Amino acid sequence: MILDKKGRRFRNLRVSLTAACNYACTYCVPDRKRLQPARNELSTEELIRGVQYLMQTAGIDRVRITGGEPLLSKKFEPFLKEVMRLPLKDVSLTTNGQFLKDKSAAIIDSGIKRINVSLDTINPLRFRQIARSGDLATVLEGIDCMLDAGILVKINTVPMRTQNGSELLPLLDYCLQRNMEIRFIELMRMGHLNHSNDFQANYMSMETILGIFAQKYEFERTSAPHDSTSVRFEIPGKGVFGIIANESEPFCSACTRLRLSSSGYLYGCLSSGNRHYIADLLDKPAHMALPHLQRLLVKSLADKQDYSFRGEVTVMKFIGG
Repeated sequence: MILDKKGRRFRNLRVSLTAACNYACTYCVPDRKRLQPARNELSTEELIRGVQYLMQTAGIDRVRITGGEPLLSKKFEPFLKEVMRLPLKDVSLTTNGQFLKDKSAAIIDSGIKRINVSLDTINPLRFRQIARSGDLATVLEGIDCMLDAGILVKINTVPMRTQNGSELLPLLDYCLQRNMEIRFIELMRMGHLNHSNDFQANYMSMETILGIFAQKYEFERTSAPHDSTSVRFEIPGKGVFGIIANESEPFCSACTRLRLSSSGYLYGCLSSGNRHYIADLLDKPAHMALPHLQRLLVKSLADKQDYSFRGEVTVMKFIGG
């Protein structure tokens, strides 16, 4: 196990199956161009081997499948099937939900217990304005399909003052009615938003978000795991919501996350431009690959910020959300 001076280690691995995405969300893509697959993306076999090697060297015990949009990838079904066979404590999925219904059989049959769906509004017109693609009704049908199958669904929402600031309460109500936890993710200084006027115009703090909810509900802060990114609040008799308060209440000092991109790079921190290439290790036997991988993991862990997110020009979708 690799530890840094703060006692942090890697436990949670986000695996990006592809950089491609069928959306071009305003907070991710500045020019409306849909993101395309990276050159020389890792194969299913290489991705699985990467997970196995990181389990052995870093003690990874939780995997989240991400993209781009992972359900776009031909690797999704075989990767899901294989990763569910590994001795992990948890496997989860993050998706924009557009293809959930189409892929429902594979998801349900895999035995996966929980998924996260990115959803920024339940207003169809606003949905198209933010995602610049897709169909809201299809996403909502996919969510209902997962709930009917007994899969735990969490909703991820990025609040933006000028785009969906008036939609936060309807979204919360929608989730409370379906016993889903929603997490509001403070806008991050990533990609084109780093040092941008758009960030200042759209950023909504945890205090602002809570002020909106206080107009209708009484709530109290509740407990969350030590390495959780979410500050959680309970509405007695109604349900729970969370806020990932990147700016308001940074969680860097307890972060356990590592990202493996579809092009074979490790990212130890979203707020660092450093990345570490491991694709060339994934066709080597373990006794040759693991010593070098361990050295790269030490560097990846050292990339983490001590206290707070500082911003980075990297586009989030390229490295797995």
